[in-house]
Amino acid sequence: MTVKKPWILLIFAITCLFCGFGLYWRAASQKTLRLARTSMATSSPKRIISLAPNITEILFELGLGEKIVAVSSDSDYPAEAAEKKKVGTFWQPNTEAVIAAKPDLVITLWFEQQKAVADSLRRLGYQVLLLRIEKIQELLTAIEKIGEATGCHQGADELVGKITGRMNNLRLKLDATDKIKVLWVVQSEPLRVAGRNTFVNELIELAGGENAVGPTIQQYPLIGTEQLISCEAEVIIQSAMGTSSITEQQRAAEAFWSKRPNLAAVKNNRIYVVDSDMVLRLGPRLPQGVEMIASCLYPDIFKQKPAAVHPVTPKGVLWRNLQFFGILPVHRISNGVQLTR
Repeated sequence: MTVKKPWILLIFAITCLFCGFGLYWRAASQKTLRLARTSMATSSPKRIISLAPNITEILFELGLGEKIVAVSSDSDYPAEAAEKKKVGTFWQPNTEAVIAAKPDLVITLWFEQQKAVADSLRRLGYQVLLLRIEKIQELLTAIEKIGEATGCHQGADELVGKITGRMNNLRLKLDATDKIKVLWVVQSEPLRVAGRNTFVNELIELAGGENAVGPTIQQYPLIGTEQLISCEAEVIIQSAMGTSSITEQQRAAEAFWSKRPNLAAVKNNRIYVVDSDMVLRLGPRLPQGVEMIASCLYPDIFKQKPAAVHPVTPKGVLWRNLQFFGILPVHRISNGVQLTR
């Protein structure tokens, strides 16, 4: 027994040494993490460029308006966005103008034209955040990523919580309602509607409705008279477009659909024209857009007819929104991209 005691003491001493080293290593690691976070916060970007309207809205909602040095020409909300320097359009960002604005962070979307600009900027050493925002969950993820890149972690978490909280409250409000069949029209002549594998379908379901169109091969298919009748739509919703007011477009839509008096939506005067930016722009105003749709479906619950936030919607903005979600094809021309009209 006396011979083994020194070995026992040695093993005990080594164990204590390793435990002490482990505690030191853990404390050092936590200190390093705190320093890294502090460094990230102090080095957060001060000159930000947004190449998409919904990204611009997110940045303003996070309180970063003063750090935005330039935006795409179609960034029109909030009002302060219109006063920012412009660096090309949504579909044709101007790389030279972006560089001239001397950004330390450029935020873009994933599609081809913006990705090409992002790749060029990265090769030149600029910091670029590339985002995919096609679905609602991707919007929430994008907000978190923007918060991470700009040092606004808490603000991003709060914004995500605000959006999801409001959506959950709406879901509870509509939980006991019967689902209403909705036909979402994106083009009147020829008649093109939103199918089920779309962001628009998410909006319809979140608003308590059901897409009147069954499964289709195309996301936004053309439909004929037979399909129109058989879908038995109880409500028809159209996105506003053109330069006329939504009130005027509402009258025009009612006149167009009056030619089909046998449709339930027409019989019951359930035709609605809604603000396209509010409902098709995946950004912080998503809950308001869904509530607008829900008020079309369940006016007794909301006690009011939906009102337009923007009484005038430029035609180009809506067509860009529709094409971005795969509704309309794009034709290449020598000086850029042209939308099929």
